[in-house]
Amino acid sequence: MSLVYTIVDAERRIRRFIRETPLDYAPVISATTGVSVFLKLENTQYTGSFKVRGALNALLSLNTEERQRGVVAASSGNHGMATAFGLQALGLRGVVFVPQAASPTKVAAIRAYGAEVQYVSGDPLLAELEARRYAEAQGMAYISPYNDLRVVAGQGTLGIELWRQAEQAIDAVFIAVGGGGLVAGVAEYLKAHWPQIDIIGCQPAQSAVMAESVRAGQIVELPDLPTLSDGTAGGIEPDSITFELCRRLIDRFVLVSEEEIAAAMCLALETQHTLIEGAAGVALAGFSRCAEQYRGKRVAVIICGANVSTTTLRDVLGR
Repeated sequence: MSLVYTIVDAERRIRRFIRETPLDYAPVISATTGVSVFLKLENTQYTGSFKVRGALNALLSLNTEERQRGVVAASSGNHGMATAFGLQALGLRGVVFVPQAASPTKVAAIRAYGAEVQYVSGDPLLAELEARRYAEAQGMAYISPYNDLRVVAGQGTLGIELWRQAEQAIDAVFIAVGGGGLVAGVAEYLKAHWPQIDIIGCQPAQSAVMAESVRAGQIVELPDLPTLSDGTAGGIEPDSITFELCRRLIDRFVLVSEEEIAAAMCLALETQHTLIEGAAGVALAGFSRCAEQYRGKRVAVIICGANVSTTTLRDVLGR
């Protein structure tokens, strides 16, 4: 079965558990850039992030025995919250491994949904590797934040909504890239329906593992530098299925600075009156960097989440 059909199946599976989020026209941003800009507001999704799509599709795909044994996930925050939300909705138990530097706000939300939390020293990739080892040792199901076709297909359901809501073809879509699950799923579906669409992968220059890996032709390791985009930070599992998908589907990468991310977060507040997290700021900053190339065209920006701590928000607004 092709990935497109897998995404369609995922949409049917998760529909009653998620929100269909708005695709909003951005009049101020459109007027100042000369581009018709539409924002896909996944910051209004349950748990404040698109991640609930992939987590729920993976959870709903488990058989009875797997559900009884419990679930393990690893996350810098949003995937952990999404998995915990799904576990609560389905009455299952689970453990979420998080890096030591994970946002306290996101960790508190994971616990609020009833999941157990285990901290791991180091970056998000180390938490993923430890979670996978723990799941194997305990005989529990492991749900990766990106290295899982069920998760990729779940994220791709966002593409179905965007295609249905847009009414006319979109010329380009800007998507923040971490492990690559969101961009892979959305790009696979949209390119099947709009073959000429540009898929622009956006990453913080401080944490651009996927972009550098695609350039190198293999998954590489980079220093874990601090970034406002904690949702896209960290490394990629060595055998990740998303690497080849990103190589095939992303037309180009745009790397943005921390100042550009902060400016994009402020732009969303000032012009759309909407709160966005750093990863969403990466996609909007990527568009701002490339806006001149799309004058007179129609562009979508995936606003992937709203989970930003008050501490980070104060820092952004104070710049």
